[in-house]
Amino acid sequence: MTPGAFTDSTLSRRWFLAAGASALAAPALTACGSGGVGGSGDGKLTAFVYGDDAVKVQQGAVRRFNKSSEVQIKLEEIPGSDYSTKLRTAMGSPSGPDIFFNWGGGSIRPFQEAGKLVDLTDVVQSEPRLKNGFLPAVLKAGELDGRNYGIPMRGMQPVILFYHKQLFDEHGVTPPENWKDLEKAVDTFRDAGITPFALGGSDTWTELMWLEYLVDRIGGAEVFARIQNGEDPGWEDPAVLRAAQTVKDLIDAGAFGKNFSSVSYVQGGAPALFAQGKAAMHLMGSWEYATQLGKHPEFAEDGLGWTVFPSVTGGSGDIRNVVGNPTNYWSLNTNVADKDAAIAFLTRMASETYAQALIDNGDVPATTGAEKLLASSPSPEFSTFQYGLVQDAPDFTLSWDQALGADVATPMLTEINKLFVGQSSPRQFVDGLKGLRR
Repeated sequence: MTPGAFTDSTLSRRWFLAAGASALAAPALTACGSGGVGGSGDGKLTAFVYGDDAVKVQQGAVRRFNKSSEVQIKLEEIPGSDYSTKLRTAMGSPSGPDIFFNWGGGSIRPFQEAGKLVDLTDVVQSEPRLKNGFLPAVLKAGELDGRNYGIPMRGMQPVILFYHKQLFDEHGVTPPENWKDLEKAVDTFRDAGITPFALGGSDTWTELMWLEYLVDRIGGAEVFARIQNGEDPGWEDPAVLRAAQTVKDLIDAGAFGKNFSSVSYVQGGAPALFAQGKAAMHLMGSWEYATQLGKHPEFAEDGLGWTVFPSVTGGSGDIRNVVGNPTNYWSLNTNVADKDAAIAFLTRMASETYAQALIDNGDVPATTGAEKLLASSPSPEFSTFQYGLVQDAPDFTLSWDQALGADVATPMLTEINKLFVGQSSPRQFVDGLKGLRR
């Protein structure tokens, strides 16, 4: 696979994930009448899938399944701009899709609350290929209220701390393992006239990553789990206030430079600053590797380093926890025409054949045992690190803007941006969030 193809496939996926989650979480499941699409009970199943450049993996899976099954699956590839709306409309119909692609978390909660989702918990527990076929943290991320509603079906995208190897060597800095190390690195690079962290602050989701990791490291994964579940103390958990204060301390220390709010990730500004040595570190999703490989290949191959997000002094969170996009999922409509056949198809997502197809597409699978296949990845060293990161993670927290419904995620992002640009204090930040409940 050429670097350009790898970049387009991976970079575009972040925008689709974020945009789709918000739209899917929008209220109201509108019926579309009896003429809708879906399984008809005549030996056919319909599967809705996001029609991006990664869909060829799902195309292959459907072809293989159909060759050996009496029940045939028809794959409906829906353009990204239309996917969320078409899925929401179709799921309001008695003849909606039998199987459908989604983002987990808040993206499927309206369907679950409307009784439109098959609870897969007992199926997963009774089928070893599903129960043991996926990395536990990723399978868990497909749950709602402790019940499983999704089977992993695409690659993983954890948020990773990337660093510029040459700058670190030149200034005698080592990748930070704890907060004291990070603060020292910030001081060293700032004093040398180098922005410590690239940050595309004009895209608020890049700022969100900092709060996601800080809340986790300070209070543990259970803090956001309670927020997501609408449980007290919610946003007023002390870990949220301390995370906000830590963000302010970083800003005041010059960790992101002076103009980060006008720098864009989408337009390539933050990655360019990083690759050109004007910034020493970059907290970003795993697709940053593909971004750099496509736009700055020499830097990606020789100068790009990666490590875990450091521990925070006095924090109770596990340094092995990760945040980001665990994967995408297949879920089943309660009106599925042939549940047994649909589950047989879902089980194939745990197969080595499917994992290899994902790897060939530049993805890192969420299946157990996939590490032995990663030598054929376009970037074996990075893919192996990424896989090990998630494999060892006790918890993989879904990005907050996807885990929460749009009615919460949208004002939350507004409050985050206000914190970063200095329009609110840490206390005001928490006060602005505390009324937000799903």
